Amino acid sequence: MTALASLAIKPGLRAVVTAGAGGIGRAIADALLAHGARVFISDVDESALAAFRAANPQAGATVGDVASDSDVARLFAEAHATLGGLDVLINNAGIAGPTGAVEEISAADWRRCIDVCLTGQFLCAHHAVPMLKAAGGGAIVNMSSAAGKFGYAWRTPYAAAKWGVIGFTQSLAKELGPANIRVNAILPGIVAGPRIEKVIGARAEQVGVSYAEMEQTYLKRVSLGRMVTAQDVAGTVLYLLSAAGANISGQSLSVDGNVESL
Repeated sequence: MTALASLAIKPGLRAVVTAGAGGIGRAIADALLAHGARVFISDVDESALAAFRAANPQAGATVGDVASDSDVARLFAEAHATLGGLDVLINNAGIAGPTGAVEEISAADWRRCIDVCLTGQFLCAHHAVPMLKAAGGGAIVNMSSAAGKFGYAWRTPYAAAKWGVIGFTQSLAKELGPANIRVNAILPGIVAGPRIEKVIGARAEQVGVSYAEMEQTYLKRVSLGRMVTAQDVAGTVLYLLSAAGANISGQSLSVDGNVESL
């Protein structure tokens, strides 16, 4: 079967999804499970994890903070015990970080955003790559953002981290290509859901306008004039993991309706 003949992923694909109990991560985990993958997720939200376990008793799940060395080591030990190996890492975990002027943002808030959004991806790759090599190759998908290609005033920690993800992705693609491991980044835009609502609300409060006005300001910067969904992002992940994506590596794929600026 040619690559163009099948967009399906290989049955039994073994995948770890960080922050997989809600939002984009849950959409990715659900899509992978629906297409026959074996999935192990982590999340910091224990109630969301409980809901995921109840809905997907066949999947593995553990509580864990990707910014914690010990949590990540335990995550991959548990994933290996459950899955018996690894074919895919979805480096999805991230936080919005603070909204504020650079002189107002605390060093602690800066470090926490960088630790979760960027260092967490390194820690997960550090533990995942030996498992991927043992499997004969695989794929890593790192979650960046439209903020990974534009400057983003008053969101400097987040933008810095997401630009870092792009460099991390391109570097790993070069490093791991000889081991048959493909590494790509996805850059979601304005993703409908509670997280962007908090971001828009914080910015609206900062500049003294209504939520509706600020939402329209965001959408005016999108060529298609609308938000994307978590399922849109999950669909792109499936494409990258399918036969059709077998020769895509080192790329940054925007799923954003063409965000023109931030």
